[in-house]
Amino acid sequence: MVIKILGGGCANCKKLMENTKKAANELGIDAQFEEVKDYEKILSYGVMRTPALVIDEKLVLSGRVAGVDEIKEILKKL
Repeated sequence: MVIKILGGGCANCKKLMENTKKAANELGIDAQFEEVKDYEKILSYGVMRTPALVIDEKLVLSGRVAGVDEIKEILKKL
């Protein structure tokens, strides 16, 4: 599983990365994490507001920081 956090590296982006890593760890998911800071790449996902969460090239969240429990629910559905 490849999980990408899209954004410029702001505090919200870092918090989303932290929450996502914690959620994956709690579920026992082995994932590769990437930060995408290039705005052309971010726009290619159709993201207008960051931070955004992309899992296996599917945009699942944008414009806000999700909590650990919400991210766990997203991961369980994939």
